[in-house]
Amino acid sequence: MITDGVEMRGLELGDAAALAEAFARNREYMRAYEPIRPEAYYTEAGQRARIEDLLADRDGGRLVPWVLVETAGGAVVGAINLGSIALGPLCSGGVGYWVDTAWHGKGLATAALAEVLRVAREEVGLHRVEAGTLVDNFASQAVLRKSGFEEYGLAPRYLHINGAWRDHRLFQRLLHDDPPAR
Repeated sequence: MITDGVEMRGLELGDAAALAEAFARNREYMRAYEPIRPEAYYTEAGQRARIEDLLADRDGGRLVPWVLVETAGGAVVGAINLGSIALGPLCSGGVGYWVDTAWHGKGLATAALAEVLRVAREEVGLHRVEAGTLVDNFASQAVLRKSGFEEYGLAPRYLHINGAWRDHRLFQRLLHDDPPAR
């Protein structure tokens, strides 16, 4: 359990229906932070196809995906991914996350991020983890800063979000200065 009432576990193909429900439930809120999604994204079949792609990336060593699940009832209330994993001299990855609006302000994103940073360092062997937020996503920026991330730049027109290219603030957290393990 990462916080009272919520566990964080690896994403599974069986999560498709619960993820579809969670995305549908949070659709209006997430619109400002996400690319425009096709209707199929909000269906069990759409999530099943998406999960298959994520699990293929996991199996290829490029991604570690988790879901945040209520212990009472099993509803998905968020997700967090450690992706864009590059080993060798870079030893870096990127983190992305979302939390159900009913769980905002309860420390869930911060707790999940702490666990991802532990895995990134201890299990994956990363030196650095990065994240980007829309310039006005102050809540996510607060989570990153609370988790030891430092802002290092601004990326103009970085991602196509909600129908337009949007600027993003870039953050990183250095985990250690040991030489690459592999």
